[in-house]
Amino acid sequence: MSANIQAMKQETERNKTFSIVFTMSALFFLLLAVCGHAQNAPAGDISPAQDYHPSDANLEARRWFQDAKFGMFIHWGIYSELGDGEWVMERHKIPVHDYEKVARQFYPVRYDPKLWVAAAKAAGMKYITVTTRHHDGFAMFQTRMSDWNVVDRTPYGKDVIRQLVDECHKQGIKIFFYYSQLDWHHPDYYPLGRTGHTAGRPEGGNWDKYLNFMNGQLTELLSNYGEVGGIWFDGMWDKPDADWKLDNTYSLIHRLQPQALIIPNHHQSPRPGEDAQTFERDLPGQNSAGFNKAAPGNVPYETCNTMNKSWGFNLMDDAYKSPRELVHYLVSAAGRNANLLLNVGPMPNGELPPEALDRLRDLGEWTSKYGDSIYGTRGGPAPPASWGVMTQKGDDVYVHILEDPGSSLSLPKLGKTVVSATLFRDGGKVEFEENDAGLSLKLPARQPDEFDQVVVLKLAPSPVMTKNGT
Repeated sequence: MSANIQAMKQETERNKTFSIVFTMSALFFLLLAVCGHAQNAPAGDISPAQDYHPSDANLEARRWFQDAKFGMFIHWGIYSELGDGEWVMERHKIPVHDYEKVARQFYPVRYDPKLWVAAAKAAGMKYITVTTRHHDGFAMFQTRMSDWNVVDRTPYGKDVIRQLVDECHKQGIKIFFYYSQLDWHHPDYYPLGRTGHTAGRPEGGNWDKYLNFMNGQLTELLSNYGEVGGIWFDGMWDKPDADWKLDNTYSLIHRLQPQALIIPNHHQSPRPGEDAQTFERDLPGQNSAGFNKAAPGNVPYETCNTMNKSWGFNLMDDAYKSPRELVHYLVSAAGRNANLLLNVGPMPNGELPPEALDRLRDLGEWTSKYGDSIYGTRGGPAPPASWGVMTQKGDDVYVHILEDPGSSLSLPKLGKTVVSATLFRDGGKVEFEENDAGLSLKLPARQPDEFDQVVVLKLAPSPVMTKNGT
């Protein structure tokens, strides 16, 4: 698996110089320009979601989602041409009429979704969440709701989402669609929210017309691309007090694809109709990012984070997290009963950055050895601690020692008797002592570059009840 990623890395290194020169030129000419017809179709009759009861297919999809533990987030759009992340239109105060010129340059000659999906699989990822459109409103799929899309506005002229979906289905990877509710381009996204005030749009618009437009695009995504794992919403935080009519949108999604999970990144507690809770740049229960103030709800969890500091391709961002940091984040999420959705920002030519391929290779080496200690698990019988976390699958408890505690580790009582303790890496026995205070493990020396020392505790099975209750 690592050989495949290494080959992809070498191939992308040869093209990175071209991408850098092209990106800098594009940004220069667009910023120089700055200085110097939508259709609307009804989404159909839909019932409210206030009394939402997940279907059997949806509940099964939730279980699969919790088992999967690891996914790839892909932020890719015409903004990659400018090499300054997905917020470049907002940060550089680029008006719509100038930003539209970027679409004319989008021609990803090196785009090969087969390589993207293969890289995700080799890293141990079980699903992909891709931006079908971001806050610039540009659809990376063919849509009849507006010509502001990759097929109608770019010289490339192909549906990149269609190609990726087909490859995911072929390689057995579930596909989720990121969809931005915020739109800096659409004239009916009005009144404006916290952002988009420099886009030069008209002072006016029809909010209901915009919601109808949005539901129309969602209908296309859920009707034309086969089975979808779910819809990952973002941008509602721009207008948190607006009437988004979520009941209509959520009911539409669950009517078209009952198994599809609705995952909103609105930084609030889960609402009726929502199937999972995501935490941006934070682990569940933490708020280092400053906007994850909602307590974890009674749905599956996911945390999303970047490999470097950027979501979309950023030419100047070389601050990639180390393999150790990424492994620790993946394990820390699993120990808190959450998935990790790890981001990659493809370059404008369609290739994954070589640094990202390096990290995917490193993660693949770890998951190929230790994946069973996170896949299909839930949070362990004891809460996270300064030394690490626990995960559990049946009567097997995996003690993930992320920070070296020395020669021994004290654990609280686990609720069941411990039958055995072994090292995950080679099955070697680990000495332990159990008493009224809890459990004490005598730890062997860590191996060099052992990011996560995993001890497997076998718990005594629960007694089987007979018909007469004995």
